[in-house]
Amino acid sequence: MAANMYRVGDYVYFENSSSNPYLIRRIEELNKTANGNVEAKVVCLFRRRDISSNLNTLADSNAREFEEESKQPTLSEEHKHQLKHRELFLSRQFESLPATHIRGKCNVTLLNETDVLVNYLDKDDCFFYSLVFDPVQKTLLADQGEIRVGSKYQAEIPDKLVEGETDTRIQEKLETKLWDPNNQLKDPQIDQFLVVARAVGTFARALDCSSSIRQPSLHMSAAAASRDITLFHAMDTLQKNNYDLASAMSTLVPQGGPVLCRDEMEEWSASEAMLFEEALEKYGKDFTDIRQDFLPWKSLASVVQFYYMWKTTDRYIQQKRLKAAEADSKLKQVYIPTYTKPNPNQIMVPGSKPGMNGAAGFQKGLNCESCHTVQSSQWYAWGPPNMQCRLCASCWNYWKKYGGLKTPTHLDGTARASSDSGPRGHMTRQEVQGLSPFTRNEGRAKLLAKNRQTFILQTTKLTRIARRVCEDILQPHRAARRPYASINANAVKAECMIRLPKATKTPPKSKVVPRQSLATIVKDLAISAPLKLKATRGPPTPINRNQASQPRGGQSMLGKRSFDTATAVNFPANGRPYTSGMRAMTQSVIKRQKISQGEAPNPVVFVATKDTRALRKHLTQSEMRQAARKPHLLVRIKLPLPPRPMPLLPSSTSEPIVLED
Repeated sequence: MAANMYRVGDYVYFENSSSNPYLIRRIEELNKTANGNVEAKVVCLFRRRDISSNLNTLADSNAREFEEESKQPTLSEEHKHQLKHRELFLSRQFESLPATHIRGKCNVTLLNETDVLVNYLDKDDCFFYSLVFDPVQKTLLADQGEIRVGSKYQAEIPDKLVEGETDTRIQEKLETKLWDPNNQLKDPQIDQFLVVARAVGTFARALDCSSSIRQPSLHMSAAAASRDITLFHAMDTLQKNNYDLASAMSTLVPQGGPVLCRDEMEEWSASEAMLFEEALEKYGKDFTDIRQDFLPWKSLASVVQFYYMWKTTDRYIQQKRLKAAEADSKLKQVYIPTYTKPNPNQIMVPGSKPGMNGAAGFQKGLNCESCHTVQSSQWYAWGPPNMQCRLCASCWNYWKKYGGLKTPTHLDGTARASSDSGPRGHMTRQEVQGLSPFTRNEGRAKLLAKNRQTFILQTTKLTRIARRVCEDILQPHRAARRPYASINANAVKAECMIRLPKATKTPPKSKVVPRQSLATIVKDLAISAPLKLKATRGPPTPINRNQASQPRGGQSMLGKRSFDTATAVNFPANGRPYTSGMRAMTQSVIKRQKISQGEAPNPVVFVATKDTRALRKHLTQSEMRQAARKPHLLVRIKLPLPPRPMPLLPSSTSEPIVLED
């Protein structure tokens, strides 16, 4: 009976799926809905299988540091595997779940340096956590509840000086002294000065317009003058004036009037106080988050000081009473009966003998995927249905509670991928290819046909210069072999701007790459991949009887004329010459291979500039073909010379003038 009673603060198992492991949650509230059902507001705790592989690597490094610092005993590989199932990650994520999905209690504790990890394996339903997981930011951080002891967190107290020993420390680097208990004043004199300071504070608040509007009563003004800030100011005044009462009183009342000191409670406006209360309701006493998200214009010291002053007000007492009234109206505990419905993953046929190896739809001779036993009172289907994996009753209970198998198997990653919450980073390459839409040609063709668009890639001038100047940083050959690795383009461009003035003085040397001639390249291609012509299906149907009796010449490559008909014009049997649309019988039939829409490359458009089109007009057709065959060579264009002005002919001479070009 007591085991089925669940209270606020209990760690419990929740079942959201019959095939997935239990969810581990902490009950924060138990609320009764309008239709009579009970909902539990819970805090989410995550397992290792719920986070990404990068965060798992970070958790492994944190675990290794903990083992080294706490000097844990050496564990076997099986114990290390099972210990990962006991590790949880706390979060600040809340959710509401129906209380009927609770399947039992568990125990979750904060990992301490004195804990021995092997002890968690000896206890059932026992978990630990040391890191906090943020589902939004996808980060893992150390829990703020840990006790931070050491020189990093506490100040080191130096030893007391021996009588007669001089203090060799640099006084300027030490803290400022605010009060000297060994002063020349007596306690009654100090009390009299504090009374004078309060009187001055009361009179100063009476003169302050904003303060008199908020606090019209003289008693409230006197009480406000007795605040701690006034007393602190009076004692600081004594310290600064070397405990001289005459000079300290003159400091309290300077030339412009009495000094008014305000604390954080008076400096904050009503809207800022409302923001603080809202943030306190959301984050609790996490003052760093309160300042960062709600009050960024306030300092952290100001927020902390306001909190402790706010706790002394009536507003805090009222909110405390409201929370107590709300807590009284909520449920303190709820009774959930034991869940006895059969699991849909059971594969044992009803009425069959216990321990039977085999079930309907499953192959005989299969054993448990975790402990490899062949006999069990109950079998459960586990993993992908096509692989027909199963677990015994003991291993199934372990899987539901701890989210893994007792021993690591090759199907562990597949089981994670098949579950709803498992990350795909643990899937094998074959499984990823099976889920990819590019695996089948028809799916790939449809996807490419839908998303195919024309685009132009244009590089800026600075990027082209940076490729040459910062070649050692960019490493283009290495980057081309690793297209998935990111390149910090901003850093490369910044380095280029630094090197550019130096690079202009010493221009980079161009590397001359020896290239083979076109004839050599064509010869090598013909040897490595000779063209295989498809055989003709048979002679074409003759047009008349005489055509069938004509001798046929040998077939040549690419449909050219044979050697015996090279010097004469070949005519068909009917006496008419071949037209351009007809094909001779000696020509071979070559079928052009059709490229499917999915296999076709994406179109790339090259836009020529206006100057390029104008320069093309000065090239002959042979020069254009030569430039296309040798794209690595520069094209030299001979532009016509502009017309030169004709000189004036002298009228007095009759000799001819010769113009030399």
